[in-house]
Amino acid sequence: MGMVPHGLLANASAGVTRRLDPERWAVAEGRTAELIARIQPNTHSEGRRLAVYHYVQRLIMNCLSCQVFTFGSVPLKTCLPDGDIDVTAFSNSEELKEIWANLVRDALEREEKSGNAEFHVKEVQYIQAEVKIIKCLVENIVVNISFNQVGGLCTLCFLEEIDNLISRNHLFKRSIILIKAWCFYESRILGAHHGLISTYALEMLVLYIFHVFNNSFTGPLEVLYRFLEFFSNFDWEKFCLSLWGPVPISSLPDMTAEPPRKDSGECLLNKSFLDTCSSAYGVVPHHQDNLGQPFVSKHFNVIDPLRANNNLGRSVSKGNFFRIRSAFAYGAKRLGKLLECPKEDLIAELNLFFTNTWIRHRTGSRPDVVMCLPQVWLMCRL
Repeated sequence: MGMVPHGLLANASAGVTRRLDPERWAVAEGRTAELIARIQPNTHSEGRRLAVYHYVQRLIMNCLSCQVFTFGSVPLKTCLPDGDIDVTAFSNSEELKEIWANLVRDALEREEKSGNAEFHVKEVQYIQAEVKIIKCLVENIVVNISFNQVGGLCTLCFLEEIDNLISRNHLFKRSIILIKAWCFYESRILGAHHGLISTYALEMLVLYIFHVFNNSFTGPLEVLYRFLEFFSNFDWEKFCLSLWGPVPISSLPDMTAEPPRKDSGECLLNKSFLDTCSSAYGVVPHHQDNLGQPFVSKHFNVIDPLRANNNLGRSVSKGNFFRIRSAFAYGAKRLGKLLECPKEDLIAELNLFFTNTWIRHRTGSRPDVVMCLPQVWLMCRL
């Protein structure tokens, strides 16, 4: 018996485990590598983002007695050219917990009005959501500032460990970049603040594909193809997705998972590895109100491997759930054409699949490298 994943719809497409033509797919992966090279972080963009981060770090530390770190896609090196910089301040002070946002907002607004500011700051906002955030633009890069978000740093460590395990010239990270690009530029289904998929949830979906298929991919494009086929055929109405396997929604709050695969094949991550990572990186800040709360199911259920009661898909609204599932199915159908079209049309079909991404980034110019900053002048003049 071949590879048989658990948790799929009864009429699941055979494309989930479809054999791919190695010669044809190698050509497609080559073109995909050219696209990834345009959108992945490079020396100039990393230098510019680092300069902006250090500037924000100094501003925060000048008005708060705290430590400041960046987390998320920038230090993970999976950010798109349009991606945000996520920054969090850490302090044990109960007083700062209440007043940090106003102090940081005031400091940023002073910079916004100053004619002598080191960098151009604008559009400072205080967003009082589940996690309070100060959002602003620094040199046209969005910066999100939070307080005591240790979970973000733990997630970063976990994903770095996964990338080291998968290896293959950072195949995991390259796949994340490609799939984020498709979700953001082509299908417009990425963005928790719009009721769509959060970046962390998307990263867990990508990891699940590596887990179930046991890292057996030609390259990032095949990961995307398996991703689209699998999740357009996953039974989201019956199961929550977890790295331990699909968890029946009807069984909640019991979180016992079905095996990821029905056949005898091995998955990438064994239970011991997952339990160790959950123990090492599943750090929850003290005084967190929802520590003992059960997992709450919604429309698109993805269980956080580092905190089992955290639903990473909670941002997805009912209407957007159907939009996301349709986008996955449409993407799988279009990408499947690469398996059937004449070989001379292969590159053209692939270019069409990533039309918006190519249009935005064909020239190699990037929104996160617009002008020379003092800290990266030597790099820019090259």
